[in-house]
Amino acid sequence: MNPKLKVHFVGTHGVPARYGGFETLADFLSQYLSDKMDLTVYCSGKAYKKEERLEKYYNASLYYIPIAANGFKGIFYDMISLFRAFGKADVVVFLGPAGSGFLTFMNAFFKKKLIINHGGLNEWEREKLPVFQRKYAKFNHKVAAHKASINIVDNELYRKSLLENFHADSVIIRYGGDHVRKISPEERPDLESKYPFVREKYAVSVSRAQIDNNLHLVLEAFENFDKYKLILVSNWNISGYGKDLFAKYKNHPNIVLLDAIYDKDSLDFIRGNARIYIHTHSRCGTAPSLVEAMSLGKAIVSYDVPTNRETTQNQAFFFSDSNSLIEILKKLDDEKVKSNEQLMQHIASENYTWDVVAAQYTKTIEG
Repeated sequence: MNPKLKVHFVGTHGVPARYGGFETLADFLSQYLSDKMDLTVYCSGKAYKKEERLEKYYNASLYYIPIAANGFKGIFYDMISLFRAFGKADVVVFLGPAGSGFLTFMNAFFKKKLIINHGGLNEWEREKLPVFQRKYAKFNHKVAAHKASINIVDNELYRKSLLENFHADSVIIRYGGDHVRKISPEERPDLESKYPFVREKYAVSVSRAQIDNNLHLVLEAFENFDKYKLILVSNWNISGYGKDLFAKYKNHPNIVLLDAIYDKDSLDFIRGNARIYIHTHSRCGTAPSLVEAMSLGKAIVSYDVPTNRETTQNQAFFFSDSNSLIEILKKLDDEKVKSNEQLMQHIASENYTWDVVAAQYTKTIEG
């Protein structure tokens, strides 16, 4: 019997997932691939308390590095992870190419298959980043694109971007959303007591408090729309933008602002019982939060950018400012909501399942 292929995942905070899209990806690939491959996932010791740390997650081995995975320290976190991974793995999968200048050194000493997932956005175009950080982000993606054996992106627009900016080809692999589950108030009366607004009609939106996620547009719309509530979940304290919005709208009678929720059942409960899901991201590819809302069978009202149109196959309701959002909300009757729910769930079941994603990664890793 041939030994299992040694595959090391680098670049995330770790698993079990509790942070973002790349962590969720590493989590589910651990579940789906660890029986057929010898997997190792690198984890930040700062993200998991000692009593929380596992040696194995499903059959994947976990290796902890005592450095934060984000911010300036994240560069060193990735460098140490990559150095160890290149020394021990047959295949290195790098999720999010921060600090990629180090890859030039790695390639000079190790000849390993390197798969880099760039995600789905031009990080160097984000308004929230200072000029220097934008240039550094573009440099990282350029180096990564040329040092990778295979580049992965999560949408067609970013595939074109890699070609145009760096003359590098890539494979499109999206995200799964079928890990979410609709939970009724009858099933979880404890959650109904904690979130009593589920007894009413409401819209829900979940995103980080950064300006390119356009929370201000949704809040402005619901200042002037009172047919049902808005439930907006975000990490309000991470930015001045978030703090200012929270202070302005925290006492609005038609708006409920919740701090970031990391408990899966609670988040599924709130999203699954909403009338509509409002997706606000303008700088993302195939956004995991959008795919999850579609998988829950929610009608989707989305900020109008090409990547969101691609993810929803042009079948969502699209807004570009607070006024156009108000107009959509006014015209969105029960029949349109029901029809869109069915359509979004069908698109998700055809395109955004972890079975499909795992099969694509298996082919890419083994090919």
